[in-house]
Amino acid sequence: MKLQYGATSALALGAALMATGASAIGIDRSNQDVTAIFEEGNVAELSFGRVFPDLSGKDRGLAGDYDNVGEEFNNFSASVKMDFGRGFSAALIADQPFGADILYEGDPGTTFFGGTSANLDSTALTLVGRYRINESFSLHAGVRRETLEGAITLSGRAYGPVFDGATPTLNGYAVDLDENSANGYVIGAAYEKPEIALRVALTYNSAIEHDFDTTESLAGNVVASGGTTTVKTPESWNLDMQTGIAANTLVFANIRYAAYEDTLVSPDFFAGATGGLSLTDIDDNYSAQIGLGRKFSDAFSGQIAVGVEPEGDERISPLDPTDGKGWVSLGGAYNMEAVTISGGIRYTKLGDASPQTRNPETGLREDRADFTDSSAVALGMSVAYRF
Repeated sequence: MKLQYGATSALALGAALMATGASAIGIDRSNQDVTAIFEEGNVAELSFGRVFPDLSGKDRGLAGDYDNVGEEFNNFSASVKMDFGRGFSAALIADQPFGADILYEGDPGTTFFGGTSANLDSTALTLVGRYRINESFSLHAGVRRETLEGAITLSGRAYGPVFDGATPTLNGYAVDLDENSANGYVIGAAYEKPEIALRVALTYNSAIEHDFDTTESLAGNVVASGGTTTVKTPESWNLDMQTGIAANTLVFANIRYAAYEDTLVSPDFFAGATGGLSLTDIDDNYSAQIGLGRKFSDAFSGQIAVGVEPEGDERISPLDPTDGKGWVSLGGAYNMEAVTISGGIRYTKLGDASPQTRNPETGLREDRADFTDSSAVALGMSVAYRF
């Protein structure tokens, strides 16, 4: 069997939806995808996505509903891949690997989470090289420069009474983590059988440690500044697979595992007030996706994919009021010789969850809200140019 559906067609289709970050572990948004290194020939690609979440819930204090605490966001990625001969190639990849956009509306004096928010922005630049040992085996490795900045506010009755300048409380606590850049690396290997478009590639992404200049405040009054908060973004493993199953037809799958339990955010004042707790509480987890790609003509290809992230444990953070997810995506690509335009849509069903905090009086964790029937819709597109 000779497969006529090009391996690069699946990559072009998937890139548009990968940019949406609507279905990812923890604060993942790009899955740290480096599969651009496997494109055929010299290729430049630009991808854009926009995500429309619907995260609505009910306050356990019966103070009302939370109307969509998830804010809409964009995600971009770009790559340039070039061949240099003698089995060597390289790709420069820019993406936004991590992010958070959460805001609870409501009165912090009557609701459990009114005013609580989390914002995280990131960019990364990855230079990865590949060496083909022979037609079947190759190695790839590179360096990554990652930049992050963030801000978190804890607000509402779940964190104690409204701060009045005298009563110890975290209601009205805020922390700003100034922009910081740090370095990491990627390394991996792949096995291929080109005649059937078979490829199995495993990539390891190192943890990256950031030292943020930090300002902490209560009700707008600075309580600690000039300190440093050390935060690690997670190490992770990506397994990308594809194979032809018939002429013009390709099956693909990917699995990602990210070790988030070491991603702790514990600024000095907050740590002192809570006995060393972290503002974040994210489980290690994995996501898995499988899909089918089909070439309908020389100009047009399409794909469908389904995926899942299993539920975690019972600790649900108000900064991510979901537990597990499943999704389905549809995409298409139109090829105009040197230019390929891809687009797609993804629907994600987000698992029901009850965000928790510790009771300021008893120290025990208690459910503070209930989020049900949450979802997200993501739209993505990409343009690839071969030269």
